[in-house]
Amino acid sequence: MEEYNLTCIRCPMGCSLKVTVDGSEVTVTGNTCPRGADYGKQEVTAPVRTVTSTVPVAGGEIPVVSVKTAGDIPKDKIADVMKDIKKASVTAPVKIGDVIAGNAGGTGTDVIATKDIKAR
Repeated sequence: MEEYNLTCIRCPMGCSLKVTVDGSEVTVTGNTCPRGADYGKQEVTAPVRTVTSTVPVAGGEIPVVSVKTAGDIPKDKIADVMKDIKKASVTAPVKIGDVIAGNAGGTGTDVIATKDIKAR
């Protein structure tokens, strides 16, 4: 049996969770809502993250655009996604939601712009 002490990040309450893994059974205590139980189970079995960064913009009113993964990706794929983000660059104009890197890191998830950037 394995036990993990986590702080839930699904809402501002920051509940202290105790997650117990006994074979295939995962038990979560300390949560005040169902989101905490879901978070605890996922964090110890298949952790995921949203990746945020910036990408250079040629000819834009500002030099970079903020980007993020369109959905959660497996935690162990963060470095692969960042490699694709580091290779990326765009030309203004950029619109919120524009795909900056498709299938980033081979995850099946796109990296998208989170800000509009006008051309100079």
